[in-house]
This record gives sequence, C-alpha cells and structure tokens, in this order.
Amino acid sequence: MFPEAKRVLSDRRTLLRGAGAIGLGALCAGLPGSGGLFASCASPRGRDDQATDEATSGADDLFAHLEDATAGSTPISGTERAARRARLGKILTAHGADALLVEPGATLTYLAGVAWGRSERLFALVVLADGSHFFVVPAFEESRARNQIDAPDGPGGALCTWNEAEYATAPLARALRERGVQRVLIEPQLRHVFAARLAQELPGGSVASGHAVIVELRAVKEEHELALLRRANEITQTAIVAVAETLRAGLTGAEIGARMDRAHRRLGLRSPWNLSLIGPAAALPHGDASARKLAPGDVVLIDTGGALHGYQSDITRTWVFGAAPELEIERVWHTVRDAQSAALAAIRAGVEARAVDACAREFVARQGFAAGYRDFTHRLGHGIGLEGHEDPYFDGGSDTILRAGMTLSVEPGLYFPGRFGVRIEDIIAVTPDGAEVFGTRQKGPGSPA
Repeated sequence: MFPEAKRVLSDRRTLLRGAGAIGLGALCAGLPGSGGLFASCASPRGRDDQATDEATSGADDLFAHLEDATAGSTPISGTERAARRARLGKILTAHGADALLVEPGATLTYLAGVAWGRSERLFALVVLADGSHFFVVPAFEESRARNQIDAPDGPGGALCTWNEAEYATAPLARALRERGVQRVLIEPQLRHVFAARLAQELPGGSVASGHAVIVELRAVKEEHELALLRRANEITQTAIVAVAETLRAGLTGAEIGARMDRAHRRLGLRSPWNLSLIGPAAALPHGDASARKLAPGDVVLIDTGGALHGYQSDITRTWVFGAAPELEIERVWHTVRDAQSAALAAIRAGVEARAVDACAREFVARQGFAAGYRDFTHRLGHGIGLEGHEDPYFDGGSDTILRAGMTLSVEPGLYFPGRFGVRIEDIIAVTPDGAEVFGTRQKGPGSPA
C-alpha cells in the first residue's frame, strides 16, 4: 500500500507573497466574510534576473531556436475597459448597489488598466451604477496619477484628492454623498482598515461586500481574454517540451527551473515562474528545497507559467526522465490522467463546480487509492485570468454553477511522501456542452508532450 500523503496547506504562489493585501473578510462590522475571491498570487520564484538564469544554465545557447510566439496577441484596450465599467454599472443596479470601491490589483487593472502600488495611503477606483467613475488619490500624488489616468488609452475620470490632515475615507464619503450613493460595495481584497473607516463615515448598512458582483463581473471571460489565455497556455506547453529536450543527468531542480524561466522569456511570456521538482520532491505538491540531482528513472514534475498581456498560464507536466517508467509510477500516472479525463467529461455549463471535483476524486478511489484527500491531497482546480488563482474553484465546497466562458485549471494529483508524486494540469474554458482544453493534453509518462 502507498503511504498516506501529508496534506499540504499552503498555496504554491501565496507562500512567498508579501504582506499587504488583507481581504475584507468578516472583520468589517456587519459584512459577510469574503473568502478567497480572486486571491492575488505571485511567482514562487518571482525572478526576472536573466543574468542569473543564463549563468546557471547557458540557456541562451540551449534555446536560441525559440522565437517570440506572442505575435498577433494584443493587450486589452481602453475601449474594452470602458465597456467593462458600463457592464459593471448594470451589475451594481441589479444587486441594489450604487457604487463599487476597488483598490490596486487585478480588478483595478481589469476595469481601468491603471497600475499603482498598495501602501498605507489609499489609492482607489470608484465605479458608480450609472457607469461613471472617479479615483481616490493622495493630493501630493495627483500629477503622477494623472499621467496614467489621462494617458492616451487611459480611463480618464475625476479625482477625489485628500490631504494628510485627514484620512482618505472622509473626503471619499463626501464624494459618495455628493453623487447620491447610499450603498457602496467593497471589493473583497480591499484592506479592512479602509473598509472599516468608510463604514464609520457613512450610515449603518451603507457598506457591504462586493463578492458576488466581482464574480459576476470577472469570472466569465470575454473572447479577447479567452484568446490571450489560450495562447499563453499553448506557449507554456511549448516551453516545457523545449526544456525537457535539454535535460541531462546531474541537473538540480533549481537549474531546471532556470531553463524553464529562460524558455518562457524566449517565447515572449512575462514574469515566468515555476516549480521544478525531482523524485521525492514531487511528492510535496508545492515542492521542497531538495538539492537532489536528476538521474535516469527519476520522476520530474514541472508546474509553470507566465503572463501574456497580464493573462496567466499554468501548466503541470509529470514524466520519467531517461528510462522507462516503473510499473508503479506508470499506474499512478495513468490514474491521474484518467481522473483528469473523467473531470473534463463532467464539465459543462450548468454543472456545480464541486461535482466536478467529486468526479475526479471518486475515480481515483475506484482505482484503489485512498478516498477523500489522503492521496489526492488538494482541490481539483482554480479559476485563472489576470490572476493565477481566482474564482471560481473546483473544490468540495464550491456551489458555483459553471457558465460558458469560465476558465479553470483541471489538475488532479497523487502524492506519496518520500517517494514520488504525479500531477497533470491543463487550463480549460467551460463551453455550453463541455470543456475546451487550451493546447494539447499530455500523452504518456515518458515525455511532457
């Protein structure tokens, strides 16, 4: 029997994310908890240090044949973002709300294309139910903010500036009252300190969670978004195969990872990240710091991605290096691949997300592996878009009804600590009667192709 897999509690990207974005959560008086909506995620390696990568692996020579594969992919335009703000206005009206307050992050990018760091000083976007908007900006940052907001493809809009003689929420509350706002929704990732202060400035019940509105706004992807996600994930699959062709005995996971990053960059993706795991390290879904060197017969697990105009890829491949797979590894690999097939067959518009997770988990148990979360230790998958992990999720608690245009990972895995693990991950778009897989699925345990 296989030993029981240890449950992994940490997220492979949020482990190294810096402190800062604290969700609205249940801390806001009278507001429901926001859960993990569109959780912002950073690379587990987070490096853009090309010199280090190239010195480590000689990757320029290895990947000289790779060319930029992003030609024809265009970023989201200001016109598209304006249409999103207009659509948000209609969603707010349907939810009986007058405004949505958004801090810097993926939703601000989605709606306005404005990049701004989070600090103790509030910078925010307010979108009103009539589709109009304004920004909340520290007064001494007004000119810098205007450079982005009034850029040729920027959103434009009024500024509500505030001086440091008062907290930002006082002038914000005045601006909301002037515009007749009676009920303002808070993006779930907006930090509690600002939500609580705004709630003190406005009548009781005026501030509420915007969780449902954000899901309705962002979970179903537009055609342009689908095209960017599709291309990004196809490129990542190409990068994995290219790296696999360069592997040799003696490489460490870190050296493989350096090659993975460089291949992504050569192909045109930004901010590449990866987990490159060898042998027993692959038994921990989020890896370890093992310095084990690659040898024939080792399991190699690479979980990796990058960004195309902000839209994320996330692909995992597991295969055996330099030798025929052992029968046990081959059996596990095919069980994981078939569990993914069972999940894909269950996906279609109208299905509950948790039913898809259950389908894969039940398949694994029927093959003689431990039921529940003992061998298959994590959820089946997560939404993906401007963030690597965002709503909706394929997990046992999600009652989200799938809709055509939602994009998620499907990534079953089986893990046996001290020995090896297998995970296969692809990104899909929900269709009315099934699932579109972005790229091609892995064919066997001898290669990532």
